[in-house]
Amino acid sequence: MSKEPEFDTSDWAQVGANWAALAEKSQRIVQAFAERQAEDGGFSIVDTQSVNRAFLEMMTKMAADPFRLADAQVQFWQDSARLWQSMALRMQGQSAESVAEPNAGDRRFKDPAWNDELVFDYIKQSYLLSSRWMESVVGDVRGLDPQDKEKVEFYTRQFLSALSPSNFAMTNPAVLKKTTESGGENLVKGLEHLLEDLEKGKGRLKISMTDESAFEVGKNVAASPGKVVFQNELMQLIQYDPTTEKVHKRPMLFVPPWINKFYVMDLQPKNSLIKWTVDQGHTLFVISWVNPRKELAHKDFQDYMREGPLAALDAIEQATGEREVNALGFCIGGILMVATLAYMAAVGDKRINSATLLATMVDLQDVGEVSVFIDETQLESLEQHVGEKGYLEGHHMAEMFNMMRENDLIWSFVVNNYLMGRDPMPFDLLYWNADSTRLPATMLVTYLRKVYRDNGLMHPAHLVLDDVPIDIGKIETPCYMLATKDDHIAPWISSYPATQSFGGSVRFVLGASGHIAGVINPPAANKYCYWTNAKSPADAEAWFEDAERHDGSWWADWGKWLARKGGAKVPARKPGDGKLKPIEDAPGAYVKVRISE
Repeated sequence: MSKEPEFDTSDWAQVGANWAALAEKSQRIVQAFAERQAEDGGFSIVDTQSVNRAFLEMMTKMAADPFRLADAQVQFWQDSARLWQSMALRMQGQSAESVAEPNAGDRRFKDPAWNDELVFDYIKQSYLLSSRWMESVVGDVRGLDPQDKEKVEFYTRQFLSALSPSNFAMTNPAVLKKTTESGGENLVKGLEHLLEDLEKGKGRLKISMTDESAFEVGKNVAASPGKVVFQNELMQLIQYDPTTEKVHKRPMLFVPPWINKFYVMDLQPKNSLIKWTVDQGHTLFVISWVNPRKELAHKDFQDYMREGPLAALDAIEQATGEREVNALGFCIGGILMVATLAYMAAVGDKRINSATLLATMVDLQDVGEVSVFIDETQLESLEQHVGEKGYLEGHHMAEMFNMMRENDLIWSFVVNNYLMGRDPMPFDLLYWNADSTRLPATMLVTYLRKVYRDNGLMHPAHLVLDDVPIDIGKIETPCYMLATKDDHIAPWISSYPATQSFGGSVRFVLGASGHIAGVINPPAANKYCYWTNAKSPADAEAWFEDAERHDGSWWADWGKWLARKGGAKVPARKPGDGKLKPIEDAPGAYVKVRISE
């Protein structure tokens, strides 16, 4: 007679406890999700009705031209047949060329098994063939409205990226290997990570991109020494400690964007633009914008000018005794700087001696993929939402920017965290990327309608600030403009028109790489390159064709230009030397407020 199997009841008790805890956590997440949906009124940065309408219009146009679709289908069949032939040769032990290879920089298929193992190579190439066929079909539809065409192409790419075989456990060789080796522990760990991210987002999936516990603002990021010497409702002004005995007479002011935090320019000493500027002998002041709540809903774009750079200029004069400064604006901070320069030109204020503009769009006729999120219908929906809420939640902007680089900023973390079961690695840039900010309702609506939709900077007197119509053609301040070649947020083509529109001299420089990596590119890293051209033809592509390529960072070129604007050397100034006394240590309290607070 066989003996009954014995079970360790303590193990079953633990299993039961684990499932009970899981059920309790899941219930909390579902409840939080329902509460968030009610609170947000169902608002999403993705307007599904607008997207559906665009795809319906595409299908209508496609049906009217069936022969074009038939030609594409025949080409796809031919490519598929070539793939079968290639696989057949490999099955017989012969070598065969690939029919479809990933694009340069596509890291989804970097595991050797995608090439070495026949099954996974076939899965990979089949996916690439199908994806490129679908992209070519939707991209070749004639008669489609340009805005609808952008939406169709963008969301088709989102769909195809989501369907990548690398995103599924059963078709990703690295995940399968990890699952076999760990006995499925990676998937259990991945489920825990998923629930933690859902709980962290209060029902909304907030994918962890880095180990946030590894960083603390003011300790190992945003740690350059200095003091907050002035503050108002919208900003704190930081004056940094000097690192040289002598400094240039004219101080320097940085105006960062307020759609994220200033310390992207001060992540670590080795790549800190703030530290590097101080080391070049400049008395540096940096605006740290507030992370606004509902009580600041009334703050408008012109308030950001008055309480931002204009208030900073007054404070710098009190702190140093100097009336003239050199200024720098980055991204939307650069757009504010352009508007401020035009305002100052109109009122005869010449306190800004020179301006540096980083990744700053001037002509917003072509804003790249950002345009798929903004049309009149979406603007009306957003205006209603922020009108009720008082601000736009930070996660909406973060989600938009992440979708623009979906494979790097979404799906790679899905694979790493949820399928491989790994903890995210500490990475200062991704910590900053996750530290998003709210945007006050009035400012956001004014910016999106007057500056973005109406392309207000390019139309004299269309944008009125503090009752003053502005005209960027009146800007005579010497400018250094840095754009980056692969910028998906501020396309360089939209920055170049400053060379034709400003009334003063513009040194236009094009850096390699993208919106952040191309700007935060210290000379010591010896990465990328940049292009210069002494001439400024009307056509941006003509400028690039004749431009001279230089290895390394644009910082060195800018440093030489800025030194000529800095004036004579004077003894170094320390925070508190002038009429403004320190309020608190840098980086101050405003930057430490997270959207979860």
